[in-house]
Amino acid sequence: MIALSLSEIADVVGGELRLHGADTPETVVSGAVDTDSRNMTPGAIFVAKPGEATDGHLFVGKAVEAGAVLALVERAVDEPVTQIVVPDVLLAIADLAREVVARVRAGGELQIVGITGSNGKTTTKNMLATILRPEGATVAPVGSYNNAVGAPLTMLRVTHDTRYLVCEFGADAHGQIARLAGLVTPDVGVVLMVGMAHAGGFGGIEATVKAKSELVAAVRPGGVAVLNADDPRVAGMSAIAQERGLAVRWFGEADAAGVRSSDLRVTASGTDATVSIDGRTLPLHLQVLGAHHVKNALAAIAAATALGVSPHAAVERIGTVELAERWRMQVMGSDRVRIINDAYNASPDSMAAALRTLAQITGPGERMVAVLGAMSELGEYAHEEHAKIGLLAVRLRIPRIVVVGQEARSLYLAAVAEGSWSDEAVFFADAEEAFEYLKGELRDGDRVLVKSSNSAGLRFLGDRLGESFS
Repeated sequence: MIALSLSEIADVVGGELRLHGADTPETVVSGAVDTDSRNMTPGAIFVAKPGEATDGHLFVGKAVEAGAVLALVERAVDEPVTQIVVPDVLLAIADLAREVVARVRAGGELQIVGITGSNGKTTTKNMLATILRPEGATVAPVGSYNNAVGAPLTMLRVTHDTRYLVCEFGADAHGQIARLAGLVTPDVGVVLMVGMAHAGGFGGIEATVKAKSELVAAVRPGGVAVLNADDPRVAGMSAIAQERGLAVRWFGEADAAGVRSSDLRVTASGTDATVSIDGRTLPLHLQVLGAHHVKNALAAIAAATALGVSPHAAVERIGTVELAERWRMQVMGSDRVRIINDAYNASPDSMAAALRTLAQITGPGERMVAVLGAMSELGEYAHEEHAKIGLLAVRLRIPRIVVVGQEARSLYLAAVAEGSWSDEAVFFADAEEAFEYLKGELRDGDRVLVKSSNSAGLRFLGDRLGESFS
């Protein structure tokens, strides 16, 4: 974080400053800000966030032992550290993030990109950060830091030397993206796609459209909206962009897209395509598996070139990305039994894309195995959407469908009803049972997809299979 005095921080967050030791209101702090006491370093600021499982106030002492010099708290604690007491620490770090970014922006060349969408945010964020880092100091989220905690913590990492800030915005309720994006008013807003992810929480697909469009409405006047030309729901957001006087930069396969792909070829070693960037044609090779990641790459290229990066540099750098993120199309195991661990997030769109990728990369003499768990946050659509995935798995002729967890049982039943009989489709109540089955079932030449939402926990099953067959 940039250097601020204790009194400045207290004023920004509207808190009561309680000094300790030799500290005075003019004492300056500039360390990292975090909610995890294990991440503290000398000079750090600890945010004592209350949680469902535990309470950050219990860890202030650990944070101080690790080097924290300031604690943001909702109640004063008996620990040897200066504290700022606020009504709500999450609102406090949001206010602090807004102030820090505003000061850096006013005094330098900071440019800000916001990314949202039902799928692909983290992959696109990582691709864009890879493109931007050689251009200048770049701050981007760690993992999927895209909520009311992670987004402000990412923003607080900027310094006066930062040239690019890449923000990822997720949401499961209306107004969340507006609040988070409103902290920084991005120069460029990227909307990837609108799908059924979180549709249960939003109350339907049209409500999801409205929520994602909040990012376009938050882009600063004169900024750029980067929109998916192939998704009618996203394309409709151009009306908001035009009302706000934003430039619209399209990406996709449509002829009208300024950043366009064609000639997709998917193999076990990655994905190739031809990319046209404002009329300039270049070959693109992605090491990341899956045709669906080409769209994410196009979005990253569109955002980067909107910021002035050359098309050649953008395409070349994006080809160096080896992994979208841990547990996202992560290749494990060996050539004998290849495990694709994609079990960090799952929605109907990403589940279908992963299954199609499995079919595309499985060669003659090799066998497809799909290990599938629940897709969360679908609400009343859960049964129907799981059943659709079961039908798709059978229609892709996947000969071994392993369904794990009661919440995904409708997927298994739909596969059986569609014609996956005998032991082609099997169901297990938990990951341990599935692991024992797969240890004996998998054989040379198998190509195994492990896919579920984070809450289903199959990412750890994928890790175990990767270790067992490495």
